Amino acid sequence: MQRSMQLPIYQADAFTSELFKGNPAAYVPLTRWLDDRLMQQIAAENNLAETAFTVPSGNGFELRWFTPGEEVPLCGHATLVTAHLLWTELGFTDDEIHFFTRSGELIVRRKGELLALDFPAQVNQPVGLGQEYTDALGAAPLSAMEVAGSDDQLLVELASAEAVASLDPDMRAVANLPYKGVICTAPGEGFDCDFVSRFFAPAIGIDEDPVTGSAHTRLVPFWADRLDKTALRAKQISPRGGELDCELRGKRVIMRGKAVTYLRGQISLKEK
Repeated sequence: MQRSMQLPIYQADAFTSELFKGNPAAYVPLTRWLDDRLMQQIAAENNLAETAFTVPSGNGFELRWFTPGEEVPLCGHATLVTAHLLWTELGFTDDEIHFFTRSGELIVRRKGELLALDFPAQVNQPVGLGQEYTDALGAAPLSAMEVAGSDDQLLVELASAEAVASLDPDMRAVANLPYKGVICTAPGEGFDCDFVSRFFAPAIGIDEDPVTGSAHTRLVPFWADRLDKTALRAKQISPRGGELDCELRGKRVIMRGKAVTYLRGQISLKEK
């Protein structure tokens, strides 16, 4: 006999103070882990870049993230959304939340409405690219970086912020590259920031992510070295757009932003 199971679900926009901007993510708080297949089905049904799930653990929460296509090891904007909703909707009162994830312990702190993500910095190493990258992106990279042993994200530097803004990639070709996501970046001249970026990940069901916190764990060390400064203002110039105040603090990246709640709801499932 099947029983009905009700799960709360929330949705908020991250790295913005305005609704319908920044990056939307869904959040489903759990008391115990569901079957992985079911969580993947929920994420696919939501059809957002990320759906986050938590289970209470010790002094914090175990946290997992799912795109419509697969589970991912790290997501910044959905972590910001999760923390925002724990504070504004679910009664969490401490000013610091600890999340335990596949990428280690992540910390979110709040100061008023401003939330600060404390994530591990990713070490970049140069990599050579063939013509297929220029063909896929529609622009010639100046340089490219990857994390050793990872096919997660490729960081590509372009000649100017305008070149990043005008990108119109061949998404099928980008999906066929040996990386799950491609970060395109350039100095922020003309955009009132230190650097701009866009993020394309059609291989995991996200043609363009509006604002990508995990990408900034790569971007901040890259631009801190290039610009010889540790405090950086970033803009992700997707159609929705987003802004981050970032800081490289040793081996950690601090990313500050706000979030706005959009939806409170309930998922109705049949439990076998």
